[in-house]
Amino acid sequence: MDGIKYAVFTEKSIRLLGNNQYTSNVESGSTRTEIKHWVELFFGVKVLAMNSHRLPGKGKGRRMGPIMGHTMHYRRMIITLQPGYSIPPLIEKRT
Repeated sequence: MDGIKYAVFTEKSIRLLGNNQYTSNVESGSTRTEIKHWVELFFGVKVLAMNSHRLPGKGKGRRMGPIMGHTMHYRRMIITLQPGYSIPPLIEKRT
């Protein structure tokens, strides 16, 4: 479960919960098959489909010499489960 950082709760992700789709941020180097394996193993569910997209890092606004600071980019996964399965929400944000 090292690859999954935390669950995302936005208006869109809450709306997708009705379709049995769960949204979470994952490590940018993780692959779909790794995330699918972790979710199925840890939560005991069957994954039907996975969609992902990379979100860009944000500028920090402070300089360290000539280099502008920024945060790392990350990947967001939308995991669709087979009917009859559900995941309890991950409430705490992992650091």
